[in-house]
Amino acid sequence: MNDITDASCGNVKQAVNVVVAVGNSMMADDGAGPLLAEMMAAKPVDSWTVIDAGTAPENCIHQVRALNPDRVLVVDAAEIGLEAGSIRIIDPESIADMFIMSTHTLPLNFVIDELKTFVPEVLFVGIQPAIVAFSFPMTEMMTAAVETVYKALPDWRGAGGFEAV
Repeated sequence: MNDITDASCGNVKQAVNVVVAVGNSMMADDGAGPLLAEMMAAKPVDSWTVIDAGTAPENCIHQVRALNPDRVLVVDAAEIGLEAGSIRIIDPESIADMFIMSTHTLPLNFVIDELKTFVPEVLFVGIQPAIVAFSFPMTEMMTAAVETVYKALPDWRGAGGFEAV
């Protein structure tokens, strides 16, 4: 099943795996999630559905619940103190303790905690941005990192081959 919703969390069908793509494409590297959603819309990945949640992922929780997935990946730019374009699986329990860059209305740990109440596996995939500023283009490092995440989806197991922090 390969469905995509729009940024307003439109209707989708049941899925085994869901990507909740978070971010703001007008803020340079913060557009990581929306870029991944675009890639998945242009070339769907078997057994994955994407929800482009924009900057308010809490507004799409009901849509994820309706899909009843086995796994959710929340993908967003994250200030994790690494080289730009670095990809890490971030422990949801540590989000509140870490400085995670957020351009969103609610901290992602609240969203992830809610998802964990009804989804068996929830992972936060954070990608280190180089720049987050209004009207700047996305950097090549971020674009390459998003492509890496996209290419990992078809064979995703465990942490998808990415290190955890």
